[in-house]
Amino acid sequence: MKVSNYKQGQPCWIELATHDWYSAKIFYQKLFQWQADDMPMPEGHYTMLQLEGDDIAAMYQMPQEMLKLPTHWELYFAVDDVDETVKVIKHAGGEIVAGPHSVGDSGKMAVCHDPEGARFSIWQAFDHVGIKRSFEPNTLCWVEYMCRDSVLAKSFYRQVLSFDTSTVDMSEMGIGDYVQWLVNKQPVGGMMEMTPEWKDTPPHWMLYFSVEDCDAMAKKAEELGGRICVPPTDIPDVGRFAVIDDPQGGTFSVIKLTKVF
Repeated sequence: MKVSNYKQGQPCWIELATHDWYSAKIFYQKLFQWQADDMPMPEGHYTMLQLEGDDIAAMYQMPQEMLKLPTHWELYFAVDDVDETVKVIKHAGGEIVAGPHSVGDSGKMAVCHDPEGARFSIWQAFDHVGIKRSFEPNTLCWVEYMCRDSVLAKSFYRQVLSFDTSTVDMSEMGIGDYVQWLVNKQPVGGMMEMTPEWKDTPPHWMLYFSVEDCDAMAKKAEELGGRICVPPTDIPDVGRFAVIDDPQGGTFSVIKLTKVF
């Protein structure tokens, strides 16, 4: 489905910040059948990842000053006004890592940390709305916040992104209550608290890509040099998912949905 605009709080863009741009590009092109449009930059390349010419993600080689960070996917949320949202983030206990600044005629952005240190970005679109396709194979379909303090997270993201929430019982999965983030009553993501089994894993946002066959995609990722962190697993009444590290350690999930949110 084509997407022409995003509402406040909806996930609207994703970027892979990688230590090895060339190898990562090959991995994701082969895995998801994405096309790549490379745009030269002073410090390397910024690559638009596309389906039939529509932008659905991007990736770039991390500059020297970012190399202390691991390879990671960056998540952007749509906002109506970046400058006003920055004020709310600071008031709610978050931190601005970079920006706000304009990206040519495309839009305005800021990179942020929430009170638990999880990284996310905000995007006010001008000429570039963001991800131009959804509810299709090999596109972003869900985002999930893994936290230590769900009460703090609810308060922060409700203030910053105007989220509403609902609770789903997922005791069958050993999770208990699972929080859904809602925009205009439509679920756009979820949240759950990390258990002791997560050890010292920091709070973070996880991306889920819709796929036609979870098992086949997990196998393909492994053959391409990725690592399976969580093997294909069923979520009752939702779908079958797997968690994968790309060859540089960038983590993401794939899911074959049986229920469309």
